Amino acid sequence: MSMKSIIGQHMFIGISGHALTADEKKFIVENNIGGICLFGRNVADPKQVHDLCEEIQSLRHKQEDKAPLFIGIDMEGGRVHRLKPPFTVWPPLRKLGDLDAPTASFHFANRMGQELKAVGINLDFAPCVDVFTNTANTVIGDRSISDDPEKVARHASALVRGYIKSDIITCAKHFPGHGNTIVDSHYDLPVENLDIDRLESLELIPFKKTFKSRVDMVMTSHIKFPKIDPDWPVTLSEIFIKKIIREECRYRGLVITDDLGMKAMASHFGVEEIPVRALQAGAELLLYCNEPEVPPQAIDAILGATAQGSLDKATLEANHQKILEFKKQKITQPEPLPMSEVIKIVGSPENLKIATAIANGSMPEGLLPE
Repeated sequence: MSMKSIIGQHMFIGISGHALTADEKKFIVENNIGGICLFGRNVADPKQVHDLCEEIQSLRHKQEDKAPLFIGIDMEGGRVHRLKPPFTVWPPLRKLGDLDAPTASFHFANRMGQELKAVGINLDFAPCVDVFTNTANTVIGDRSISDDPEKVARHASALVRGYIKSDIITCAKHFPGHGNTIVDSHYDLPVENLDIDRLESLELIPFKKTFKSRVDMVMTSHIKFPKIDPDWPVTLSEIFIKKIIREECRYRGLVITDDLGMKAMASHFGVEEIPVRALQAGAELLLYCNEPEVPPQAIDAILGATAQGSLDKATLEANHQKILEFKKQKITQPEPLPMSEVIKIVGSPENLKIATAIANGSMPEGLLPE
């Protein structure tokens, strides 16, 4: 197994349109890329998404690992909702918090997950488990379930279980909590003067609950907490990833970064420094969403750091095996369902009924207990 292929399995990349270009196919195959992240630019209708996912998964047979690819998407509900009608349009998570019925949250995620799974998406970058503690925070807003950490924890746990039941890989975000920030990390690096006692008493409560609910991944935030780590933001911090996530929270799932192309990273750290430092800090999956020229630079930087000894080769090899084992357990049916099945699931009357009831603040009728 080449070092380049080992590194490639750590990588998530974005793609440009409704189908893969020849260059994208070549890059994914030759670099053994581990995952693809879909955005609005990649989505037209269920048939197109189905065909795109089928095309992506077909590339694994030409890759060195021959492992299924992660195909991830941001589908939280509300304004972070990449799939448009005829997919069911789900309300924001705040509606679940207002309703405060975990059974509804479970079915919300389970039904959404069934639609994702049908077209070949196997990973949702959800749920958002940030506690909404600052009313001036427009970055999170109604993406948060509540300003009450215990309520967020209850519903986050139900959402995780719902996604898992639908065979969707789950990802709790944005560790250790983005609910207090005013600065949007897409544009600059937020700095929070909270200490570890504050995080333990509030922001970490729902993350710990999702960890106990066996959430598959946790996504690091690009936020700097100088009272906890004076040098590095969370994504690049050994204190946050190795000490807090791994040692103190005893989390054993996969740690993925938020998009490493966001200005919180790119405006403060070098394009070659970022992926190397994230891996040194303990991240296992690196997310690159938008700039196609950056993943090749990242791979070269990681190769260089490994050759020089500043990045431990054995750690990357261990990560690689962990990722492959995870995929073997979690992605047992990589291909989308036949379109004859997809059209029965996507935007089904039952799903629309559940989504509409939650959006209107009422408990959907006839939901079975978990």
